[in-house]
Amino acid sequence: MFDLTGFKALVVGVANDQSIAYGCAKAFRKQGADLAITYLNEKAESYVRPLAEDLEADIIAPLDVRDEDQMDALFADITQKWGKLDTLLHSIAFSKKDDLHGRVVDCSAAGFGLAMDISVHSFLRLIRKAEPLMPHGGTCMTVSFMGAQKVVENYGVMGPVKAALEAATRYAAAEMGPKGISVHALSPGPLKTRAASGIAEFDELLNDAAERAPTHHLATIDDVGAYAAFLASREAYNVTGGIHFIDGGYSIVG
Repeated sequence: MFDLTGFKALVVGVANDQSIAYGCAKAFRKQGADLAITYLNEKAESYVRPLAEDLEADIIAPLDVRDEDQMDALFADITQKWGKLDTLLHSIAFSKKDDLHGRVVDCSAAGFGLAMDISVHSFLRLIRKAEPLMPHGGTCMTVSFMGAQKVVENYGVMGPVKAALEAATRYAAAEMGPKGISVHALSPGPLKTRAASGIAEFDELLNDAAERAPTHHLATIDDVGAYAAFLASREAYNVTGGIHFIDGGYSIVG
């Protein structure tokens, strides 16, 4: 029903074959998009590069979003090889374990700032870098979680951080809209990823979500990817600023 042939998509956040970012990259490629895929560091490269090569990614590059030189090098490579960018997917988040597992009110200022920088401000930095490569419009997406809108036990400081990410999405959508650039936050319910494994008692949350969701099915990375691919398409260019729940309806009963 929609086609991404000729589209150029940058995917940030692939860690392994269970990553939401990987599910999105697969869907973009299936619909015809060309890919640029990043990996965090040398350790991550051994997991990410085979996946990126299997998806025939044109660009496979390191990116620690705290490293401005790496970000500049990535976008210079995109500019040289493609000369444009149609889609940006940002699917990264980080918090120190002590801050994640402790009370929100006890979170250190440094820890809170680090979580905000990597999880939220990096999305804005990537949009700013992508903007000149989207003169005819494009799509920027990030990944949130329902803990942004209601208290989820053991989600800790990531709740306020994801709330900030959703607010940033709305403001960026308003600012980018006149240029034809849409901005979205994908909000899947609980699903098994490496990042989620750091949340205490996450298996119990998964079981509760499957039981209470109207469909009785947890979302998969392929579910998220299919939705992301639609949002990247021309057919969705008049949709922007939304928090898109992909969770079997869990968010309406959770």
